[in-house]
This record gives sequence, structure tokens and C-alpha cells, in this order.
Amino acid sequence: MVIDLKQCVELLKENDNFLVLSHEHPDGDTLGSAFALMAALKRMGKKRAFRCSDELSKDFSYMSDEFTCDDVGENPYIIAVDVADTHLLGDLADEYGEKINLCIDHHMSNAYFAEKLLLENRAAACEIVFEVIKELGVEIDEYIANCLYTGISTDTGCFRYQNTNAKTFRAVAELVEIGVNTKMINKLMFETKTKSFLELELLARKTLEYHFDEKCAIITITQEMYKQSGSNEHECYPITALPRQIEGVLVGAVIKEKQNGAFGVSVRTEGDIDASAICAKLGGGGHAGAAGCEIKEDYETAKSKILAAIASSLGC
Repeated sequence: MVIDLKQCVELLKENDNFLVLSHEHPDGDTLGSAFALMAALKRMGKKRAFRCSDELSKDFSYMSDEFTCDDVGENPYIIAVDVADTHLLGDLADEYGEKINLCIDHHMSNAYFAEKLLLENRAAACEIVFEVIKELGVEIDEYIANCLYTGISTDTGCFRYQNTNAKTFRAVAELVEIGVNTKMINKLMFETKTKSFLELELLARKTLEYHFDEKCAIITITQEMYKQSGSNEHECYPITALPRQIEGVLVGAVIKEKQNGAFGVSVRTEGDIDASAICAKLGGGGHAGAAGCEIKEDYETAKSKILAAIASSLGC
């Protein structure tokens, strides 16, 4: 059931014990949404706990370091934030996939898996959580503002992606007035790279392929590359934008080998080409300019399937 902002706020007021879930390979938006919401719930005297199937990157320690889970009992009210489908919960999907009471999301490809869904076409889930917290009447301090700014800035590529709009800037202006530490967050999210990431990027660049008159560019990241570079899946996210940055490329894709042998595919597009439509053909989804899917096949099959979907979108 789709609900509006006021109905979401009433649900948060009515319940006392909450379990908040983030998606696998957590990024700034799912974590910013989760930690901002949990801080607001704590201010209201509620108990809250957090779970994610994957370890959090140290880059997000300014949000997670001071957090401790409360005892929320055996039947907490379960909230998923920035989660478009249950399979994105990773290893938590079997345990919680059919028990989610509320989902707060900005992906219009959402699978409507939760009992209640607050869904808005916004640049980031944190934009929606920002409105929820304000409607709750909770004062937004620097910590909550930092969490929300993290999600909005990362999901917009520091306000460079096509999903950035006037609402985005108005929300960020309010957060800056509250006292966001933009210097610290921007440096961590957009300017700091580990040596292991640089080694991974060098290896990934060597796999670059062009297709369809160079309108499409594909990069591959393998488990062996993680081993060689000393990197991991958490660090590969910035590479997903790399193929699309090439002059003349309309569709960029990064194929990432997962530990279970499947391949995650991140697609980024330019102009009117819909990344979510490309990934939907392979069981995935996302946004018009950025989407993803998972293909449980061998590498060559996975690549041929994503190329076929891309070819269709390019009219090739």
C-alpha cells in the first residue's frame, strides 16, 4: 500500500521498537537515510536497531561510530530505506524479505514488497527522510544534517547528475544552514582515494571495451582484481561512473564479479536513454540515468545479455 508523508509519520509515532535495514553494498544514501531516521527516532524516545548484510566502509564512520543498537524485542517494526526490492537486502533477504512493514524509497522501479510504501521520485531517499523528520517535529542537529547531506550529495554525484533539481538544492540549503560539515564529507566522499582503489582502477581501465560505434563502453571488475589490488567491492562504486564519462559514450556499464560467482551490472546513461529500462530486461531496476541488475550466469553470457539489452536501447 502506497502512503503519503503524513501517514508515514503517524506509523512512526504509533510504534516504539524499530529495526532499520539498509541494502547490500551500502552507499551514502541508504546509510544516511538509516542513521538520520534512527537518530530522530531516538530523540522521540523510541528504541531502534540497525542491520545490513555487508560491513560498512570506514568512510562512513562519522555516522556509524557512535551508534549502538537498542534492544527492540522479537517483533520490531521493520523499515527498509533506499531499498527497491528484497533481493537488494543481500543475505538478510530470506530473514526479513517478507516481514518489512515500511519502505521509504526514491526508486520508481520499487517492487512494492513492503506492507506500506512511501515512494517519491526524488534525487535521494535522504530527501524524503528529511521531510519525514521535519514532519515528526524533531530538531535536526549537525549529526542528522551530516547523514542527510551524505545521502543527497552521493546520490547526485555531488550535484552533477541529472536527478539533481531545485528541490535538491533547497533541501541542501536548509541542511547547510543547520551546520553540515561539507568540507569533511565532500573530501571523504569525492576527493579521497585509497591506494588499493587506485590499483583497482588501473586494473579495471585495462578491460575497457567499446561497442555499437563507441556509443557504449564496458569495464569489467573481477574477484582476482580485488585480490591483486588489495581492494574490495565497497571501493569499486566510483568506477561505475567511469565508462559514461568518456566523450561520445551514451551507455556505460561496469560488470562486477561477485563472490558467489554471479555478476552485478551497473549501468549509467546519457540523454533520453533509460538505464532502468535496460536493467529491467534483466530483472533489475533503478533510475533513468543510473540502474543495476544481477546476472547469475558465466561471464560471457552475462556480458552478451547486457550488450543485447543495451543494443535494444540504442536501436542497434
